[in-house]
Amino acid sequence: MFLLTRPDRHAIQQFLDDRANDQFSYPEIGATASEVPPGYNIDHNRVTLGVGTEVFEQAKTAIRDWKMFDLGWVELINSGTSIEIGQTVAILVSHYGFYSLNAARIVYTIDEPTRFGFAYGTLTEHGEIGEERFSVEYESDSGDVWYDIFAFSRPAALLAKIGYPISRSLQRAFAKDSKAAMQRAVRKVKNS
Repeated sequence: MFLLTRPDRHAIQQFLDDRANDQFSYPEIGATASEVPPGYNIDHNRVTLGVGTEVFEQAKTAIRDWKMFDLGWVELINSGTSIEIGQTVAILVSHYGFYSLNAARIVYTIDEPTRFGFAYGTLTEHGEIGEERFSVEYESDSGDVWYDIFAFSRPAALLAKIGYPISRSLQRAFAKDSKAAMQRAVRKVKNS
């Protein structure tokens, strides 16, 4: 949903309430966990967050708290949403003088000894079609902790199709800023 002004909390809550029975906008639900389907843009971005199990625990907390969305120009509504399959979130994006409000639902979660995170998929009220996985990984041999974003997408909304280069630019900016947000979140905890 593209908007000329920022929606108020009531409008955003109504948007979320209206999405309660919404369907996914793509058939390949859960594909970020296995084989990515053809016909989509693939984006894979990683950044190291530090070394050691303490950093891994901090990174897991940052994922649970949705810190990867602390970007300034992207706002997750509601950042207190628990990381559970079926939870729906709204993502408010401010770009180029207007706003877009998009809906996504958690498809699966990851809670393994060396990996933690989740993937969400786009609902019918989203400018894009696809799925995105946010995870942190602990490499036991080196001790390195990584933040990993993996997504497949293609434009859904007419404005996203018309402005395809802009849409791709926003996706790249999101990945870059999201990696920096996770680095800040882990550093902030380490320095406390």
